[in-house]
Amino acid sequence: MTPLQHHDQEREALVREIAEEVHDTQYLTGCKTLSPRVLRALREVPREAFVPEELRPCSYLNIPLPIGHAQTISQPYVVALMTELLALEPDDVVLEIGTGSGYQAAILSRLVKQVESVEFIDALARQAKERLAGLNFPNVTVHTGDGHAGWPEHAPYDAIIVTAAASQVPQALVDQLKPGGRLVIPVGADHWRQGLRLVSKNLAGQLHEREVLPVVFVPLRDTGAVPDGSP
Repeated sequence: MTPLQHHDQEREALVREIAEEVHDTQYLTGCKTLSPRVLRALREVPREAFVPEELRPCSYLNIPLPIGHAQTISQPYVVALMTELLALEPDDVVLEIGTGSGYQAAILSRLVKQVESVEFIDALARQAKERLAGLNFPNVTVHTGDGHAGWPEHAPYDAIIVTAAASQVPQALVDQLKPGGRLVIPVGADHWRQGLRLVSKNLAGQLHEREVLPVVFVPLRDTGAVPDGSP
């Protein structure tokens, strides 16, 4: 058995576990199943390529893992759920705040036309850019910047996903969301009081928010933080 075949089997087992967890938590999330497109993306993207080499044996555990600079790669179930909540279409342009290792961006890239991803920590942004290019994810562009400001150059976006917890929903992200679009973001300054929030903007520009489930994310960095990832 080759290493690739081994990972294929692990990946398939993880996808089944995620699908079961989505079903079991539907009373909280309102999400009964994952769409075939999201399931296919989870099967296609090699999570082991997005974690530190010493942690690759843990790649297909359904848990977050450290990636350096006091940051993590999110739990696969949470990645899948957040992706599903965006209700993405093939021609969508998506803004991601918090590139991290690039795994979430890679999943998104299999579902949409273009992903613009913003990472505060320059070292992580550079690593993710190289990794995504080497793995042939050409429709992801990684930028270094303050996620609170979004990325106005390519706004408005069909969907926005934030992979770090903000104390409140940044107004810049709301402004950069298209009418009819969706924003998924963890909100809460305290690690133990964070909630994953789905913000929908209707065609008239009015917002509807609902809390999906409790989560724990690293905080969303801002310009007052240390950009090299130091604690």
